[in-house]
This record gives sequence, structure tokens and C-alpha cells, in this order.
Amino acid sequence: MRHALAGKRILLMEDEELLATDLAEFLEEQGAAVVGPASTVEASLALVQREFLDGAVVDVGLRDGLAYPAIDALVGRFVPLVLSTSHSERSIARPYRGLPRCEKPVDHSKLLSLLTSALASP
Repeated sequence: MRHALAGKRILLMEDEELLATDLAEFLEEQGAAVVGPASTVEASLALVQREFLDGAVVDVGLRDGLAYPAIDALVGRFVPLVLSTSHSERSIARPYRGLPRCEKPVDHSKLLSLLTSALASP
């Protein structure tokens, strides 16, 4: 059986350890190679700069601040991403509101659907 994310390198940006473990396990079950998890903006930026990435799952609020610089770096490299956040649509900075978003607690099937769609988009 071919998994939806088979062979895809997915950056996981998440600062909650239990959630990071859960999401990493889920993504690996779908065939993805998880890069990270990164719990800070600084660590995320380092991974974006040095790793080949097919996609990303991004928590907006990380340990050292909001993930917007890392999101900008991902977008600049044309890496599809899905926000995984407890932030409401209105609390997300305006330029990032149109990004695919999965609210916490994360529904695995919704995350998979959003991530698969983001990866399929040109």
C-alpha cells in the first residue's frame, strides 16, 4: 500500500513535545521522512536553509517567538506548508491568513488532506 506522503521530506516545526512526537509518528506512518522537529524559529530557519524539503507542518507560536520568519523562508523556497496552530484565523498576521491551517488539537485526517493538497499544488 502506497502512503500519501511516501518519500516526502516534511519539516515539522512544533514546540510542544508530546504533540511533536504524535505528529512525527503520524507523518512517518504516512511514509514521510520527518525533518526535525524544530521547536524554535532559529532551529527552523537553520533546517530550512540546509535541508531539502518537500513540505512543512508549522506551529505559528514556537519557543522563541512567532514562526513568521521561518514561514517566509519556506515560501521563498516554494516549500508547501500547513499551519498547525491554536491561533485563530484573526490572530494570525494578515499576510499568512490564507495559508492552509489545521487547528489544534490536530485532526490527523484533516492534516493529511491539507498537506497532500498543498504538495500537489503547482
